[in-house]
Amino acid sequence: MVRVEDDQVVPAFEPRITDLEALKVFTHPLRIRLYRVLFTSGEATASHLADQVDEAVSLVSYHLRKLAAHGFIVEAPGHDGDGRERWWKLSSEHGFNFRNSDFDDRPEGVAVLSQVTRQLLATRGERYERYLNEQESWPKEWTEAAFSSEFMPRLTAAELQEMAEDIGALMRRWSRRGNDAVAAGDTEGREHVSVQMYGFPHRG
Repeated sequence: MVRVEDDQVVPAFEPRITDLEALKVFTHPLRIRLYRVLFTSGEATASHLADQVDEAVSLVSYHLRKLAAHGFIVEAPGHDGDGRERWWKLSSEHGFNFRNSDFDDRPEGVAVLSQVTRQLLATRGERYERYLNEQESWPKEWTEAAFSSEFMPRLTAAELQEMAEDIGALMRRWSRRGNDAVAAGDTEGREHVSVQMYGFPHRG
């Protein structure tokens, strides 16, 4: 859903954030949670989302307006008959991405990048921990298919960039396969799957 990139060339798939004010939207953890819930649910009202994130409807509505102001979510069509609440959906079903190189040339950009990246890391960790806590409630076929891996190859910076492009292409292929199947009505046995990836240098 969300990719943080260095300066590699990536085929167009998710909209790219290049405006610092837009990136600042995701410095708040609740906005990240709301975005993720909308990504999973497709469409929802503030009341529905408030139940999902266990927050007050008024607070959720405020943060939804912030997301909408920068074009991350839009009103969902087809709900004209329900005037009580707005229905929201993501403006892009593919999520979004941003590149460090668009923001790291100024101190404020570096600070916002760090804050957003750490918020994303925290919410990803929470999601995986939630799965571990609920693992016993999932059917055996899912717990056997789920995986957690770590590899530590010795690479150059250029090779790491090439690997990121390869993995990105692979994930886009699987995402399209799942989306095409759902669009064709093949929804039996399908769940949202979280695949989290990081690639970074370390010395110990």
